[in-house]
Amino acid sequence: MSIVSLRKRKISFTPYLFILPHLIFFAVFIGYPFFSGLYISFFQYDYLRPEATLFVGLQNYIDLFKAGSVKFIEFWNSIKVTLTFVFYSVPFLVLIPLGLAILLNTKLVGNKFFRAVYFAPWVLSCAVISLIWWWIFQSQGGLLNYYLKILGFDTPRWLSTMPYAMITIVVATIWWTMGYNMVIFLAALQDIPNDLYEAAEIDGANSWQRFTHVTIPMLQPVLIFIIIITIIASFNLLGQPLMMTRGAPAQPTGGGATEPVMLRIFNEGFVRPFQGSAAAMSVIVAIIMMVFSYTNFRIFRQRD
Repeated sequence: MSIVSLRKRKISFTPYLFILPHLIFFAVFIGYPFFSGLYISFFQYDYLRPEATLFVGLQNYIDLFKAGSVKFIEFWNSIKVTLTFVFYSVPFLVLIPLGLAILLNTKLVGNKFFRAVYFAPWVLSCAVISLIWWWIFQSQGGLLNYYLKILGFDTPRWLSTMPYAMITIVVATIWWTMGYNMVIFLAALQDIPNDLYEAAEIDGANSWQRFTHVTIPMLQPVLIFIIIITIIASFNLLGQPLMMTRGAPAQPTGGGATEPVMLRIFNEGFVRPFQGSAAAMSVIVAIIMMVFSYTNFRIFRQRD
């Protein structure tokens, strides 16, 4: 291309102006914290006494992979707790919203009212949800144990013994977030043409066959999207165990039975505090999530 043609070529800055606000927010609230955390992870960092900060190189990462060390046990225990929570919560957060969406997609009397009822918890904050369910599940004066005692049943220590402590967190999370997935499923169901169901019915398909051969295939992209975002959201579990169980009960080998990795990072960075080690944990978790996201996009990407 000649110099004359380059001069005649006009460069439009309009598209860049449209993405500039998002780019600024991304740089300030995501880019800067990420690189700042990466920098801090190479230090024995003390934000209260900057003069006491020491460069330790990869030592914070080495401690997390040194078998038998306290940080190794606590960190990988929190990863195990997080994966356990994902395993128990994600199926319910997919199947229950899907069932509710199918039910509310019919001409049920008052279906709009029930849509609002099931979606309502989603608009509440995590603190509100956690306090509500903490009050329901607490051992002394809790609502659930009050009625169990009246009915003559045992009253477990829901928030401080296993497996009850994990059950409380899973139940609170499902009740809080299932409405969001339900609304997405409901919107996808309403986009499925009725002609497909009519054709299947003419061919003799019953309700279950219409569901498996029409509904599920048509919902596949949305279903994959829901599964991916639900796993990512579950991996970022923090507020519920922080306010309901504080990570208890304690494990004999170290760490808490309901202490997910985000709570472990919070405790490491702001309770102890070891900001350098917490930053190293955050980097490792970020790498795990990026690998997971990339793998999912590779597996589930749509092909022409």
